[in-house]
Amino acid sequence: MAAIPSELQAKEASLRERLRDAGRVMVAFSGGVDSSYLAYAAHAELGADALSVTAVSASYPASHRAVAEDVIERFGLAHRFVDTHEMERADYRANRPDRCYFCKTELFEVMGELRTQLGYDAVVYGVNTDDTGDFRPGHRAADEHGVLSPFLDVSMSKEEIRALSRAAGLPTADLPASACLASRLPYGTEVTTERLSQVDRGEEALRELGFRQVRLRHHGDVARVEIAPDELPRALDPTMTRAIVDAIKPLGFRYVSLDLEGYRTGALNEGLLQIDGLTMVQGQRNAS
Repeated sequence: MAAIPSELQAKEASLRERLRDAGRVMVAFSGGVDSSYLAYAAHAELGADALSVTAVSASYPASHRAVAEDVIERFGLAHRFVDTHEMERADYRANRPDRCYFCKTELFEVMGELRTQLGYDAVVYGVNTDDTGDFRPGHRAADEHGVLSPFLDVSMSKEEIRALSRAAGLPTADLPASACLASRLPYGTEVTTERLSQVDRGEEALRELGFRQVRLRHHGDVARVEIAPDELPRALDPTMTRAIVDAIKPLGFRYVSLDLEGYRTGALNEGLLQIDGLTMVQGQRNAS
């Protein structure tokens, strides 16, 4: 195992100091790379004064819950699952470019109520410096609800979080980047439970075929499959393309396409333009 550079050791020490200063903390814990390390660090530093909270809803992939449960069991985290109801919010279902704002608002309202009920001092979440370069309206919801972002406070990147996760023995250290299932629907396509289920089942089927980094973008009758560029040659083998079609088409799609650019983060944000603090999509103006 590679030694942790002194600069990263200093950042980790600063991170733990910020967690101590926050008092009793609740961690927004999805089972992804960032939130898993934050939950681990809070537990290691604060013990019983750290509670990891995982929101369960139609937009939460089943694979994430399995990873979260693994981390909870391995490291003995104090933990709760809570239900969130973003699907009841019309602004969330409308799936405009600021959809994430309404999802995070729901999450932080639920966690805020639980924090008050249980007597915790703060809520923290795992946004890092890599998350500041793309359109991320969820950050605004965090600011409005006073949610702390300790990784940003110490200028920690995702690769640094991965390095610390490897040193800690976290199973999430090398997980591919991920996001909620609604991020697979193009802006303007209504978020429904059925569509989210199609995406979840489709991506799980692709992983069962041996692909590691995948996205199933839902375009109505068309499933557009993104696979990491280094895995594309295998996906383009005629036998495998047939297997992909056979796995995805029965989920309710008429056509299955393979994106030749491969997986890339923020793919559905490629049609957005930032103009004077507004987000433009297909000629419509949306508050950012």
